[in-house]
Amino acid sequence: MPRLGRTLAARILVGVLGIVVVTLAVGFALFTRLTSQNADAHAIDEVSSIAMTLGRDPAVARAVQDGDPGRILPRLGEQVREDTKASYVVIIDRSGIRHSHPNPALIGQHIEEPVVALDGRVHTGIDQGSLGRSANARAPILDTAGRPVGEVSVGVREAVLSVRLNAELTDIALYTGIALALGVAASLLLARAIKRVTFGVEPAEIVALMQEREAMLHGIREGVLAVDAKGAINVINDEARRLLDLPSARLGERVEDVLAPGRLQRIVTGEISGSDLIAVTDEHLLVLNRMPVSVAGRNTGWVVTIRDRTELEALLRQLDSMEGLSTALRAQEHEFSNRLHVLSVLLELGEVDEATRYSSQLRTETAMASEEIRARVGSPVVAALLVAKATVAAERDVVLSLDPASRIDVQQVTDLPLVSVLGNLIDNAVDAVADDPRTAGHTPRGTVDVTLTCVDDTLHLAVEDSGPGIPPDRLEHVFVDGYSTKEPRGAMRRGVGLALVHRLVTRAGGTIVASSPAGARFEVTLPTRVREAAS
Repeated sequence: MPRLGRTLAARILVGVLGIVVVTLAVGFALFTRLTSQNADAHAIDEVSSIAMTLGRDPAVARAVQDGDPGRILPRLGEQVREDTKASYVVIIDRSGIRHSHPNPALIGQHIEEPVVALDGRVHTGIDQGSLGRSANARAPILDTAGRPVGEVSVGVREAVLSVRLNAELTDIALYTGIALALGVAASLLLARAIKRVTFGVEPAEIVALMQEREAMLHGIREGVLAVDAKGAINVINDEARRLLDLPSARLGERVEDVLAPGRLQRIVTGEISGSDLIAVTDEHLLVLNRMPVSVAGRNTGWVVTIRDRTELEALLRQLDSMEGLSTALRAQEHEFSNRLHVLSVLLELGEVDEATRYSSQLRTETAMASEEIRARVGSPVVAALLVAKATVAAERDVVLSLDPASRIDVQQVTDLPLVSVLGNLIDNAVDAVADDPRTAGHTPRGTVDVTLTCVDDTLHLAVEDSGPGIPPDRLEHVFVDGYSTKEPRGAMRRGVGLALVHRLVTRAGGTIVASSPAGARFEVTLPTRVREAAS
């Protein structure tokens, strides 16, 4: 579990509070400074007005000039101080003697500084007087002729200003507290919203998950493609890029924009559902599984796993072919044993001439089919394929025959995918005939006819069987990956052979057409001079 102070909520709270506290502290300091300056300026204006008013009073001027025989100036100064809330009001004659003062003991005594207002101007500032630091104004006392005869000094002590300032700062402190409370509430709400989006995972856990995900995705030998609910790619590992041939695909791109239309795209987008779905590309035989992803009850997309079965499928098909050949060889071994047994008995009976005739007959029958195929097919590989397929077909009570009009040379099939195409088509045809329930118990159960010709640098191949054929409404689907009417045999998947044949023919620049006049018929054309696509 994350330690205290390292959780997302704690980090957001600390960050927001730090910003709020620093901002408020700076603002509070600036406000205090500006408020103090404004308070000093206001106090100076206030005491200046009081001092100038008293200095222009004729009664004050006469009392100062006469030496204040009636002692009215102390009472007047105290009354003005009380009415205006000033800290002190001091009336001074031109010789520097005080005639009023909050401290009666100082009345009649000289001031320490000169009488500066005798120049006829008002002097303001912050003074360190006998009553402490204060905002002070000194205005001249003018007689009837307008001549200075003394000065009036009025001041407001700092303590009074502090009381006024503290009253304003209380409001600021209240505002600061409210702002801090709002900051805390906002940070908690923000942390809650972020944790809801991240499903309660803390930052350290997110980093660990990202590291583990990258290591896992790029370390496995299966392709992984993750798509969000809008169809955009969120995750694609290196193996998926290789298998899907998407080296330049970027995160955030839509699946429909990077995958070509077809079965593969329909599987990834979910149009085709199911498990272990097959898709054939130009290079690979793929098995795909698509699983929806739901987090906290919300649909967040899906994950597609991709496995490459190209080599495994090829091995399984080779194994299936070898199994068929092995079965044929065992049957032939049994037949040859019977024939050898006949020859042995003839020799034991002394029928040497009959044994010789019988041996010659067997040799002629065995060589006829092979020689007939070899005479029409110039390629030893293709001829051997036809002989082997004929042997396997015979063991399944199916007659495989080569059309007498067939003729091809070695040069005409060089570099063409003829062996793979022809082998797959013959296998499908033999399976269709041998598994036809209509001919159960018949011998033979049906025929498979192969035609090979070459006209105008184009190889024409046709494979036709006498099986049940293809329904008219399914002719367009026979070359689709995974389409098959037969049950899987062992681990080998059905619905792959014709899809592979279609891709091989297309890559070689040829065409393939399926029809069903009686049984199934496949016609293939391959250009003999366009070989780059087949390389």
